[in-house]
Amino acid sequence: MARIPPSFLHETEILSRGIVRVVGVDEAGRGPLAGPVTAAAVRLDPARIPKGLDDSKVLPAARREALFVEIMELAEVSVAHATVEEIDQLNILRASHLAMERAVAALSADHALIDGNMIPRGLACAATAIVKGDALCLSIAAASIVAKVTRDRIMVDLAQQHPGYGWETNAGYPTPDHLTALLDLGVTPWHRRSFRPVHNILYQDVSVTS
Repeated sequence: MARIPPSFLHETEILSRGIVRVVGVDEAGRGPLAGPVTAAAVRLDPARIPKGLDDSKVLPAARREALFVEIMELAEVSVAHATVEEIDQLNILRASHLAMERAVAALSADHALIDGNMIPRGLACAATAIVKGDALCLSIAAASIVAKVTRDRIMVDLAQQHPGYGWETNAGYPTPDHLTALLDLGVTPWHRRSFRPVHNILYQDVSVTS
């Protein structure tokens, strides 16, 4: 059976209540061992929605990049991050919610459609959580593309500063090449020390030297 692409139905229902500024929100980077977590909020213009919007995970990289450009031209967009330090201090779930809160606040939204089953507690407006929202809701799909492309570009830049970890291709995820580089090259300032593979290496180093 053919997969049904995301629609504008969730946004239409909220707009029909007289609510004006409706945004979709998603994040990228909860799973990697390195780098920030990035969130995007997108307010689509119903008359100028880019064709082919979909969950960023099902789109080829070249298509994501092309849609990113269109979204930035045709929609209101905000991008925000939580740092590695914030991830380690708060935990990754809370840090990803903090990035979402920052992105939504920058757009002065009236209602946010959030990917997932939880609404960030510090959100500055009313919100609806939509499980698998990036595959169901066009605004969230757009946000997923913006967050993914933005974060991937950050990791490509960081890969120039810290070569050998493969961040330009693995985006900081725990791929075999990244894990091998961690053992061979050590932990960088961009690694999340609260994540087990990184923590274990640091702990082993302390044990060996103590």
